[in-house]
Amino acid sequence: MTKPRLGVFKFSSCDGCQLSILDLEEELLTLVDSIDIRDFLEASSDSKGGPYDIALVEGSISTPEEVKRIRKIREESRILVTIGACATAGGLQALRNWNSLDRFKETVYPRPELLQSLDKALSIAAYVSVDYELRGCPISKDQLVQLFTATLHGTRPRLPTNAVCFECKRRANVCVVVASGVPCLGPVTMDGCGSICPSYGRGCYGCFGPADVVNLKSYATWLETHGIAPSTIDLLVRGINSYSKEFREWLESR
Repeated sequence: MTKPRLGVFKFSSCDGCQLSILDLEEELLTLVDSIDIRDFLEASSDSKGGPYDIALVEGSISTPEEVKRIRKIREESRILVTIGACATAGGLQALRNWNSLDRFKETVYPRPELLQSLDKALSIAAYVSVDYELRGCPISKDQLVQLFTATLHGTRPRLPTNAVCFECKRRANVCVVVASGVPCLGPVTMDGCGSICPSYGRGCYGCFGPADVVNLKSYATWLETHGIAPSTIDLLVRGINSYSKEFREWLESR
């Protein structure tokens, strides 16, 4: 059988999710034998070009050039998968969407007029159709292996849909909100991280983005009645997934 052709691409991001692919280590050795890696500049400068059976895309769309490039990648790809908070929700770059881009450019750069940036940094799905999303900052290696395994066998990957609280229950974690009054986004955040932060006594900060069922308005009200300041809740939500639909709409309604 012909090996599936893989392309891994970076847009505005830190490369952390691409490094998660390299961190697969032993699993990666098996995948290399099963997949034809056509493009993956984080791993090799050898670029063979498309078309691709699977394209993994990291990063948000922040410049006009990136708009053209993602559309070309979409045309050449049978399955397009966005990986990480930047690609699925705009990531840290999308924090600029809440203020004036010109103000940021003038503050940071000596020649802001030379920059070619879009007014907003947005997810990949804002410009092209996406087949699957791997959430997180960075992504879960287990989900990545599951995606590859399912694709190689011609099935759909089974990705999480529940909130982080479900994982806390499975790990028998004491609820940090109830027991310690620590603000936590676990009830409104997609599972997938293994509830790492609550397992160590700190609140979830929403790195996997909103869960499938989100009632952020109700949860924020509950937090406020239990002594969490509204400003603290706002800062918690206004993080790396703040421009995801559910989080953004709640912030805009405040």
